Amino acid sequence: MIESLFTRRNALLAGVGAGGLLLSGCDQLNDSPSVQRVLNAAAGLTYASQRLILPANGALAPEFKPADIASVFRVNGSNQPGTDAYKRLMDDNFASYRLIIEGLVAHPLSLSLADLQRLPARTQITRHDCVEGWSCIGQWTGVQLGLLLKAAGVLPAARFAVFRCADDNGGGNLYYESIDLTDAVHPQTILAYALNGQPLPVANGAPLRLRVERQLGYKQAKYVMRVQLVDKLAGIGQGQGGYWEDVAGYAWYAGI
Repeated sequence: MIESLFTRRNALLAGVGAGGLLLSGCDQLNDSPSVQRVLNAAAGLTYASQRLILPANGALAPEFKPADIASVFRVNGSNQPGTDAYKRLMDDNFASYRLIIEGLVAHPLSLSLADLQRLPARTQITRHDCVEGWSCIGQWTGVQLGLLLKAAGVLPAARFAVFRCADDNGGGNLYYESIDLTDAVHPQTILAYALNGQPLPVANGAPLRLRVERQLGYKQAKYVMRVQLVDKLAGIGQGQGGYWEDVAGYAWYAGI
């Protein structure tokens, strides 16, 4: 299957964003159940409204000029996973790294960093907007997630892509995040392996970082190890779809 991914690269590119894959941090939020119900309802309305108003893959996040790129891209969150497994990856310069794509797919994939770098790349200069209030512009290069999902063969039941990461937030609780398939196949949604023309630094998420440019920064999972396609978010962490969503009450849909 890996070989066919490369021999059919042009056909796969043509299919990225096709309608067949569409849907079939910071301060602790108030813990009051009534407040949480209101916030969750508002987040759901925002998500539904944006999906209704915007074309599934036609609305692009703003892209900028090279002159706008920050000299140093700000680091936030984990700056280096402390696990032994990640340290071994660092020691061999990520030569033994494998990205696993699994779950509700017809053809699970296991791809090295070199495999990913051989695929057609997308480079985009975009602004990272953090929920904490700061922003930073960087140039990202990577492979479109939609290309990989098409190669894996998304099954009809799949609705969400879950990202399993290498950084440990304490007690073996590895970071996780998720997006729906509409954002997963968006042309600007990439798994980035380069920042500002250089290999992605460890502090910024090496070897692979999600860039889902139409959402806030906490959705941009770093140190991505696995992409799991699922039909529901129940059973992923505490069921809210992501680490910060579970521990701090952040909205699952963080569209901007």
